[in-house]
Amino acid sequence: RTNWTREETIIAFNVYCKIPFKDSNSRHPEVVKHAKIIGRTPSAFNMKIGNFGRLDPRLREKGISGLSHGSKMESDVWDEFHGNWEKLIYESEQLIAKLSGKRVESALDIDADNLPQGRERERVVRERVNQEFFRKAILSSYDQKCCITGLDQTELLIASHIVPWKQNAQERLNPQNGLCLNALHDKAFDRGLITVSTDYQVVLSSAIRRLEAGEAVKNFLVKFHGKEISTPEKFAPKKEFLQYHNNEIFKG
Repeated sequence: RTNWTREETIIAFNVYCKIPFKDSNSRHPEVVKHAKIIGRTPSAFNMKIGNFGRLDPRLREKGISGLSHGSKMESDVWDEFHGNWEKLIYESEQLIAKLSGKRVESALDIDADNLPQGRERERVVRERVNQEFFRKAILSSYDQKCCITGLDQTELLIASHIVPWKQNAQERLNPQNGLCLNALHDKAFDRGLITVSTDYQVVLSSAIRRLEAGEAVKNFLVKFHGKEISTPEKFAPKKEFLQYHNNEIFKG
């Protein structure tokens, strides 16, 4: 048996972010796929994912400890990602693509032939790759369900940024800066018509609550006022990000 390299550990953390922790096992398709890519057994790869679980404070809060034994390499990679999500996400996706014999943009739903060339092409590809990772991490953490309504139609779900993309470049790809919302509530959240308090309750803008609301507004918005969202398995929203949305975006 050989020691895990930094590159292999980065790929394992990439997959840790993308699949629900409770579903991770040696038969999971993503575990099998990525184990083959790096030349490890599915059991060994799944154990590495379990090792990352011990580092996640959200899992500990929920009484899920992950595997008790791990390496310093896992802690180092955990800290690297949390120190620079944008860089490490793209690096991990490049590694996966390289070991698979593909270009990093091959997994994206884009027409690669029409992309610009040079540095602009790299910027566009990097942004799209990182956004796709963010979406997968958020939907995975919330078990593919809207955290307000419970809607589980993936096509209608959005990985919503709490602090907007342009406002905080360092944290914009941090999964703790995301909520899984359906398209309607994502738009309302983005426009400040609803927010989520630091104790994870839905709050409606007084502008909506003052309206003589029709049945649609009552059923889709008003009835959720004061309700607690479904909190994620991992990567719970940072309270400082929620506070920013409350203060700067919400039209309370």
